[in-house]
Amino acid sequence: MTSALVLSACGNGDKGAAASPAATPKPSEAAKGTAAPSDGKFVLGQKPLELSFYGNYDWYNMPVWGADAATKWIQDNLKVTVKPIPNGGKAAQKLSTMIASKELPDVIWGDRGPDVEKLREAGMLVPLDPYLDKYPNLKKWAGDATLNMLRSPDGKLYQFPNWYTQRPNGNAGYMINKKIYDELGSPKLETLDEFHNYLKLVKSKYPDVTPFEPGIQGQGIDILYSAFANDNPVTHIPNRAKPNGDKLGSIIADPVFRESLQFANKLYREKLMTQDALTQTQDQVKEKINNGKVAIYASSTGTEMGSAGTQALKAKDPSHPGYTFIWPVRKDGVDKDKVWPGHYNTLGWNVAVITKTAKDPEAIFAFWDWMTGDEGSRTLFWGPEGMYWKGTDADGSPKFTDLYFSDQKGLAKLMNDLINLQWTGNTTYIDTAKSKVEAALPEDKKNYETKWQSEVTWKTSYNWTQFVNMSPLPNTPEGIANQSVKDIFLTARAKAIQAGNEADVITIMDKAEKDAQAAGYDKVLQYQTTKWKENKQKLGVK
Repeated sequence: MTSALVLSACGNGDKGAAASPAATPKPSEAAKGTAAPSDGKFVLGQKPLELSFYGNYDWYNMPVWGADAATKWIQDNLKVTVKPIPNGGKAAQKLSTMIASKELPDVIWGDRGPDVEKLREAGMLVPLDPYLDKYPNLKKWAGDATLNMLRSPDGKLYQFPNWYTQRPNGNAGYMINKKIYDELGSPKLETLDEFHNYLKLVKSKYPDVTPFEPGIQGQGIDILYSAFANDNPVTHIPNRAKPNGDKLGSIIADPVFRESLQFANKLYREKLMTQDALTQTQDQVKEKINNGKVAIYASSTGTEMGSAGTQALKAKDPSHPGYTFIWPVRKDGVDKDKVWPGHYNTLGWNVAVITKTAKDPEAIFAFWDWMTGDEGSRTLFWGPEGMYWKGTDADGSPKFTDLYFSDQKGLAKLMNDLINLQWTGNTTYIDTAKSKVEAALPEDKKNYETKWQSEVTWKTSYNWTQFVNMSPLPNTPEGIANQSVKDIFLTARAKAIQAGNEADVITIMDKAEKDAQAAGYDKVLQYQTTKWKENKQKLGVK
């Protein structure tokens, strides 16, 4: 699963959760198949449902269905079995082969965008609209605005979203090494000047520590961009477009973006930042964090890395305070409540589509809809009822059992086992339940990630839904130009960060803007502006 959400627990156990004496839950009445399909609906548990599933990612290998407590419960009580179609580590090639042979799996799970539209245009997908009111969980939790954003150009809905949300989420922000911070007198860390001075202090006192660690691909450098103006989210950087009145303009020419690059360049030249920020691997970053060799870390995976790093440091020294989060730093004059180091969109991460190969697409939708509802979400996140939760409160959130708090290893193992089986994630439901239970715990018992998500990263995450789906298809004139602009942008960004002085940063970006315009940048921005206006219309945003 994408780390942007960090909905997993950390750690491993020697025993699976199913080994617990409490792990023999009774099926709910619905799961027993006792409900009569008075309206012609497919009722889970009344007859077997078997479906084939393809995960369209090179890295994805579907876990064995029924090998964990949750999917075994589903298999036993709802009579659903999911059979994986392996991709052999070459997902795109495998998908192309299946499309060409017209031998598709029942369900394909992957990114929104070109692959979905390619299948739709070939007439290979089942529209989901006829099922939305009949099986109401998706419509209830996602909402019409989000579903409308997922509709294809023909106006129909083919995509079932994963980890969609109606509330902020995300893990991006600034994480600090608390031990170093305390030893340096806990100075104020609110403005960019204070941030810069602190990094210089770290360098002078701890020569073997990286003052500022921006993670892989320089993610923390993009996060710094949010500090230079009000309502200036990192969203504009991957889109390479920034609102300028009623149009989208060049991020390369944006004075605020250039100023942020000059600041990053200063940190680089003064060796206050990792010198291989654009080329280092995630494992290299983890090693530094886990060994306490980072003073400040900023990236999209902050709470995940902070949790793992804190555990690693405490394992070596139980008195080590680990890592903590600070409110995002900002330039003087910028409102602290208008700084957005992270972003989220209501559409979530990726999508599942049902192909016309499926013998009973309605049954598959019924199962998908159950998974994204209250009971399915609880089951596929914390396991079946009777283990780590039993019953629900008035809001439908699970009531966690004593085992939830006492068997952290078993719970962590179960949750890790389920990560790659969560295809219809309902972020609003899961995060609400997590926050509710964590709020009631004493400080020393709170989950690291949920604590800092609730206190900092969710509060500073920008809703960028109006800016999604703005990339043109690769084989169109706009798409070809977009790839050229992307290449020019990334090359210029790298050169600017490593430039000899701040004046050179501007020279580099001036040339990049000229090259990008020659490559068709204006054409791309016009396309993106059109998409942006369409998005705002669908969302009811002015």
